[in-house]
Amino acid sequence: MSENEKLEQAADTAADKPAKTEKTEKKKDAKPADKKPGVFARIGKWFKDMKGELKKVQWPTGKQTLNNTVIVIVCCIIVGIFIWLFDALAGAVITALLDLFGKG
Repeated sequence: MSENEKLEQAADTAADKPAKTEKTEKKKDAKPADKKPGVFARIGKWFKDMKGELKKVQWPTGKQTLNNTVIVIVCCIIVGIFIWLFDALAGAVITALLDLFGKG
């Protein structure tokens, strides 16, 4: 957007705004009629909003869920094997060192 267009838009928006004195008069005359809704109304609105958000979620298919579950199980088994191997190796090294120095 060119600078001229920006200036024109700024002038248009400034012309559309009412004077500040009118705003302050409205604020003084306005009564605090906007009360907070009740507890149950807020809870109901929360559940309604939550339901709307859950409708937007793209849920995985059964095949995708099964595939992801299998991947997680396989990764857990692989990590478990690595930990078991490291533990066995570390135990063998410690036993060898203790035997070497005669404290085993």
